[in-house]
Amino acid sequence: MKLNKYSDASRQEESKETACVEESNKGLYHLMVYNDDHNTFEHVIEMLVRVCHHHRVQAEQCTYIIHFTGRCSVKQGEYPTLKSMRDRLCDEGIQAEIK
Repeated sequence: MKLNKYSDASRQEESKETACVEESNKGLYHLMVYNDDHNTFEHVIEMLVRVCHHHRVQAEQCTYIIHFTGRCSVKQGEYPTLKSMRDRLCDEGIQAEIK
């Protein structure tokens, strides 16, 4: 298979972008919410709006991602902030964890 002359340059640029993103995310965690069989869409949406301060449309989008893929990172931030959000979501019966 013959590679074009831009392949190496493209890979190097992509690698630089990935490194920048990883470096800028140091110290930040993700609040992951998981799909289940007992919470309604409306309940999850309402909790994302109330607890995570999402706009309604953002909460709806996250809820569909959770439903169709099994999980979604609904918030990124520092651990203490996400811990209180996770605890509130779990108190409402929503499966969540910090990664």
